[in-house]
Parts: sequence; structure tokens; C-alpha cells
Amino acid sequence: MTTQEVANRLVALCRIGKYEEAIKELYAPEIVSVEPEGMPDRIVTGLAGIAAKSAKFEAMLEKVNTSVISDPIVAENFFSCAMLMNVQFKGAPVAVDMDEICVYTVKNGKIVKEEFFYTPQPQGA
Repeated sequence: MTTQEVANRLVALCRIGKYEEAIKELYAPEIVSVEPEGMPDRIVTGLAGIAAKSAKFEAMLEKVNTSVISDPIVAENFFSCAMLMNVQFKGAPVAVDMDEICVYTVKNGKIVKEEFFYTPQPQGA
């Protein structure tokens, strides 16, 4: 798959909430995931690590109210998209917006790196 095809497929799967399928289909075994400085699990590697990180995040959620993902922007072996989710965390009094830019690196038709850019919320608040 080309970078454009990978980008289009990832966005299509994420728009219908099939995140696990996207990981299984599009991520390379040596995937590296990078969160902003100061976040727990800032750098995670490998498919098992990504699956554990995803499961941990999903376990914190009560409900996803909305999810909007932009069309991808592609340049060489990179693509980016904006993601906005409004979520209710378990035990939290109000829903919050999670707004981020996601940048992906593609090699040999698979995503080998994902990096997320957002302003971290205070942990435990």
C-alpha cells in the first residue's frame, strides 16, 4: 500500500470506531508510539505494547460522545490528521474534549511510528 492508501484506510477505520482493526491491519510489528512529554506510557513499542496502551485508555472511558477525524494530509512517507473526541471518563463529573494532531510514518506499506501532539490534561484532576 502507498502512504496515501494507508492514510485513507486508517482514517476510514477510525471514523467508524474500528481502532483495533486498524492496528492489526496497518501497523508494523516494530511500531513506535509517542505521546507528549510528561504523559504516562510516553513511548510504547511493538504491537503488544500498543494493544495494552489502547486497552488501558478504553478502560478509563465511560462513553465516547463524539469523534471527528479530518482527512489525511500526505507528504512522502508521512501523513497527519486532526482528531477531536468528546469523552466521558469514568468517575468524572463532565465530558472533556480531546483535540490532537496525529503524525504517522509509513514504511513498506505499514505504519512504523505514530506521534500525538496535544496539551496534556493534569493527571488525577
